[in-house]
Amino acid sequence: MIDLDSNATTRLLPEVLEAMMPWLEDGYANPSGSYKAAKKARNAINDARAQVADLIGASPEEITFTSGGTESINTALHSLHSLTGHGTALSSAIEHSAVLKCIEHLDRQVEMVGVDHSGRLDLDAFEASLPNAAFVSIMGANNETGVTQPLVEVIERAKSRQIPVHSDTVQLIGKLPLDVKEAPLDLASLSAHKFHGPKGIGALYIRNGLKFQSLLQGGGQESGRRSGTENTASIVGMGAAAVAAKSFLESADHSALKNIRDHFQNSITSEIDGVTLNGNIQHRLPNTTHLSFDGCDAAGLLILLDEAGIQCSAGSACMTGKQKPSHVQLAMDIPEDQAKSSLRFGFSRFNTMEDAEAAVQAVKQSVEKLRRIQGPGVGPVTIYTP
Repeated sequence: MIDLDSNATTRLLPEVLEAMMPWLEDGYANPSGSYKAAKKARNAINDARAQVADLIGASPEEITFTSGGTESINTALHSLHSLTGHGTALSSAIEHSAVLKCIEHLDRQVEMVGVDHSGRLDLDAFEASLPNAAFVSIMGANNETGVTQPLVEVIERAKSRQIPVHSDTVQLIGKLPLDVKEAPLDLASLSAHKFHGPKGIGALYIRNGLKFQSLLQGGGQESGRRSGTENTASIVGMGAAAVAAKSFLESADHSALKNIRDHFQNSITSEIDGVTLNGNIQHRLPNTTHLSFDGCDAAGLLILLDEAGIQCSAGSACMTGKQKPSHVQLAMDIPEDQAKSSLRFGFSRFNTMEDAEAAVQAVKQSVEKLRRIQGPGVGPVTIYTP
């Protein structure tokens, strides 16, 4: 099996598992206790806090551990909503559902800024919307297309009006560098399993000095910012994954990953007719490519690729047997037929050039087979996804 779906989740690094194991076995003490074993767990958590902070150029006290990206996003948005005055919640039309659905439930007017055809935020429209904004939430990189957003420009324009900025950086962290000193965000959401850490653990960066209101009430853990007994093993795992991510970003392996992605992408577009690359080519994650295949249904391609041992995902959501373009594709004005034929491929440090070449052949064979099956006058092959 060749995994090309690392935007969905990533394989745990061996060193991360090794770091976690002692805390899954004997290091089970509650970190809030006063005895030696508890203090040892507390120290391990604080070490991990420093490791995560170092990955994004923050101070350890600016990192709060959560259960993952969704909780980090919801916590940030609820805090901003509670502590800001009148005005809109200003976001973009391509945000992850964790942002969109959370904002929908706030008792506040919402304004969604559009993107251009390449998936980049319309900065002029964003600027025009700022006078009415109470706070801003713009993602770092899109989970479907991998297109990165102009965070520095967003922050500069919002800060000129003293408007706080949150970013969902879940897809960005570990794939491209982020330094919160150079991109001075107020809040940023992270998720460990997107950069080879464990699932069920994330972090929220909260800038020193920012007013903050916690979402969860209870025992006052995480300096009162996130109540609930800390998951020591997973926190330690996130710290180890952060160390590995920083090393990876500073190494030649980071460039090698982009080369692997580019080889796959260029081979597909040159060897198969009727393929469209979706998304901005210059501003994109180095591991991601989003492709549409004329005359093919994404659901059918997924079945054939799965049988061929290739894991990837559709670029559109399957709902009750009918494929519909995702909100991201709609925002980019991608034609419906093109949207329904799109797939996302996400490479990771575990992939090789041989994987890319094998995947190219599998995609070629799958596209050829599906086009023969569907043929002229034959409706699209669809599947039911509960």
